[in-house]
Amino acid sequence: MTITELNHLNEEQLRTELAKCCGARAWVDKMLGYFPVADMQALVVAGEEAWYGCTEKDWLEAFSHHPRIGDMDVPAKRFGAGDAATGAGTEEWAASEQSGVNTASQELLTELAEVNRTYEEKFGYIFIVCATGMSAMDMLTLLKSRMMNAPGAEINIAMMEQNKITKLRLEKLVS
Repeated sequence: MTITELNHLNEEQLRTELAKCCGARAWVDKMLGYFPVADMQALVVAGEEAWYGCTEKDWLEAFSHHPRIGDMDVPAKRFGAGDAATGAGTEEWAASEQSGVNTASQELLTELAEVNRTYEEKFGYIFIVCATGMSAMDMLTLLKSRMMNAPGAEINIAMMEQNKITKLRLEKLVS
């Protein structure tokens, strides 16, 4: 989809496309106010401004739209395979972003799942990381290190990671 095509979507269609990039309804609502956008840079800047205007409640909503690292059955069940017109959607993007787990051993995947559960129990939300380009071992190492964070610090790190993911998804949306 091009910027021009995105700019010409009706509100419902635009909401649907933006929600693929970030699952927080408040973010999508804020983004609508930036349209039409001039170009990709303006779209990315708008996405970041909208994100930093969101609350912790909104961040948690966005986090809830992600699968746990390594759990690729979840996007297909929750969000479907994407849109027939664009061929792109949350499932495809999440699989691509987490492709580093594809070559991991079962032992490593099991440990990743266990530490994920511990993280979720401690912080109350799933581990959020911009996983693009990371191996399963990289993700596990980072996950273990972030377990040491205080809740206030960790929510801010997760929020910044979500912003990175949203930016990448906006770029995928308009490509």
